[in-house]
Amino acid sequence: MLGYTHLKSEAPYEIEENKPGPSWPHEGNITFKNYTARYRPELNPSLKDVNLHIKGGDNIGICGRTGAGKSTVTLALFRILEASAGQIFIDGVDIATIGLSDLRHAVSIIPQDSQLFEGSIRGNIDPVGEHKDVDIWAALEKSYLKEFVQSQSGGLDAPVSEGGSNLSSGQRQLFCFARALLRNTKILILDEVGLASLNKSVRHFTDLFRSIRQATSSIDLETDEAVQQILRGEAFDNVTKLVIAHRLNTIAQSDKILVLDQGAVAEYDSPQALLANPDSLYASLVGQAHKA
Repeated sequence: MLGYTHLKSEAPYEIEENKPGPSWPHEGNITFKNYTARYRPELNPSLKDVNLHIKGGDNIGICGRTGAGKSTVTLALFRILEASAGQIFIDGVDIATIGLSDLRHAVSIIPQDSQLFEGSIRGNIDPVGEHKDVDIWAALEKSYLKEFVQSQSGGLDAPVSEGGSNLSSGQRQLFCFARALLRNTKILILDEVGLASLNKSVRHFTDLFRSIRQATSSIDLETDEAVQQILRGEAFDNVTKLVIAHRLNTIAQSDKILVLDQGAVAEYDSPQALLANPDSLYASLVGQAHKA
């Protein structure tokens, strides 16, 4: 507890004079400009001099070896980790100039491990009470949870045990999707969850379906199919998706692949172009994965 009293506070939650417009972000473009970040001042950069443009609505697969900086990209976009140098722009707005509330309301994340808290279903989907019941029910319906919640005593006010222990792992994962659907943001980060749905090629469906089941541990088959339907549906059309992948087949059909190496951008191109170059790092990683 004493250690926490010495931690530096986060940046301001709101900056009234720099609030972005109510429709921001409207496209979901992301630009890294000479961006560098490190976890502590005395450490080497985890991301260094990153220059990158992600077009709104694109599906971007992010890969690299352990320690390449994949997870740091997520921390940077949420400003959990602040920049040491450079900038990140979302639809032309420097995210370092706005309040953390405005920024973090603009980006959604579906983590690898589903996070639920003791309380009610309503409190877990809409923790700050921003949305109407009709919108919560709509999000539950899109995430295939409406009938389940309706069957619970109390409906939206039905209890959730600590960690969601009274729900199956599949249900907990779908509640994370419901939370993201309710927020209706233009940028979605997925940490190796439901990634196969990004592959719209039917012939790859079986292999990728299996990879989701492995990545999400004990999610049942019905949940797997629900995840597929959610991410293929209209709700995530024109949403910029950043897929942090550890299994390369889960991002094989992305619009572009971002390969990180020791915190730097090693490659950024379509998977087809990268695979066509036998000397590319991505081709090397794919080859190693196939041998494994």
